[in-house]
Amino acid sequence: MSYRFGLDELFVVELARTVRDAEVVFHGFGSPCATVAMHLAKRTHAPHALLIEGATYAVNPSPAFIPPTSNDHSLKRGAAYSMRFEEAFDMSVRGDVDHMFLSGLQIDPYGNTNVTAVGRMPAPKVKLGGGGGGCNMSATIRRLTLWTTNHRSGRCLVERCDFITDIGHLTPEGTRSELGYTGGGPEVLVTELAVFDYPDGRARLRKLFPDVTLGDVTAATGFEFAVAADLAPVDTPSRHQIELVRAIDPLSVRRREFGPAELERTFRQ
Repeated sequence: MSYRFGLDELFVVELARTVRDAEVVFHGFGSPCATVAMHLAKRTHAPHALLIEGATYAVNPSPAFIPPTSNDHSLKRGAAYSMRFEEAFDMSVRGDVDHMFLSGLQIDPYGNTNVTAVGRMPAPKVKLGGGGGGCNMSATIRRLTLWTTNHRSGRCLVERCDFITDIGHLTPEGTRSELGYTGGGPEVLVTELAVFDYPDGRARLRKLFPDVTLGDVTAATGFEFAVAADLAPVDTPSRHQIELVRAIDPLSVRRREFGPAELERTFRQ
């Protein structure tokens, strides 16, 4: 029997696929798609993953729903432990956090992200909320998954970030190794159009969403990128995965990360 699913559900499934079993996984503030993805991964292919909520620092909680705000007591429900703020950063510095999800209003070819300001300092056009410690953690956590739902705008994937909040593979000051950073850097970037990887420290197109062409991605991307020889469509999610996304996020908070036009994109299997 066929089933239908939306872009938001396919996007979350693709994010969940970046989680590996038995790793320690963390996400930042205001990240419903990443939150749902972490719980989806733990209920499917990564049952031994240890999840750390990004605002409450709850360890392996079992929330009845994903709330509209990430700083909500419901995200502590059933947690094995609630970490203190400094404990999370201590874990990161020690290299005890394997994987973190990060997003950005701007993302450059090397995976540097900007959630601080649009426009050049000291007088930017727009001042944003900032990284909340993401810069520190991005420097030492073993691997990063980046995501954005704003790729199509043409203003997100840019040649150069106006401000580097979180560290990618190469900054104007040097590479990770030159700067003494111990973390592995971005491994995957998932957008509403495509999936990139970083085999040589620079974004390479790896997968396309089913209704997207290479031309669509090229037109929306502000930098040149390599294309994988085995470029393929994103794998179709199973019915079980889609049902779990809906059960984990019954309030559909994940949909708030997408524009109206993107939410009209649906697929059938």
